[in-house]
Amino acid sequence: MVTLLHIDSSVLPGEASSSRSVTAAFRKAWEEQHPEGTVIYRDLAANPVPYMTAAAWSAGYTAPSERTPEQSTAFAVREKLMEELEQADAVLIGAPMHNFSIPSTLKAWLDNVLLLGRTAGESPSAEGTPVVVVASRGGSYAPGTPREGFDFVQNYLEAVLKRTLGLHLDFIVPELTMAPRNPAMSELIPLYEASRERAFEDATAKAMELAKRLAA
Repeated sequence: MVTLLHIDSSVLPGEASSSRSVTAAFRKAWEEQHPEGTVIYRDLAANPVPYMTAAAWSAGYTAPSERTPEQSTAFAVREKLMEELEQADAVLIGAPMHNFSIPSTLKAWLDNVLLLGRTAGESPSAEGTPVVVVASRGGSYAPGTPREGFDFVQNYLEAVLKRTLGLHLDFIVPELTMAPRNPAMSELIPLYEASRERAFEDATAKAMELAKRLAA
């Protein structure tokens, strides 16, 4: 029985969020392939994980028998989050661009699960696990666009998820999501609609391909 770890981080609820809409499409296709599988779901906007503290960080490099009560309590949260990542057969992350970067709640989750010598280092404990990131954004930051150099979402997540945690990373990028709301972007609505349709198609296709591959 396979396990999907599904993480959403958009501050917008339901269909108001492009990233949540696309991750929902991925999850629907995934569950159709694995109706008896397990989905671990974390909504980081509704239920944020704790931000990193000195106790939580230092506990990761302190023997359990030598931790203070504060360290032990803080590390118990990190332990659960790391175990969820390690137990997952695949990971799905909604990572909308907030002011050119990822939501702070998603950064907090990453800070909690990244531990040198366990999930990071020479032999990361979740190495090779496939992760699909829905990196939605209000504008376009593709090569050749005016704000090409302002995308600190994909570069950052590639550094952390792929190069540090050793996950097998894939992106789905719905862009121009502000076009229907911003009159100055109205001429870009057709491009937004095409990007949105492509994102839903990619989500379904990637979910089905990945689900079948893991079931083989």
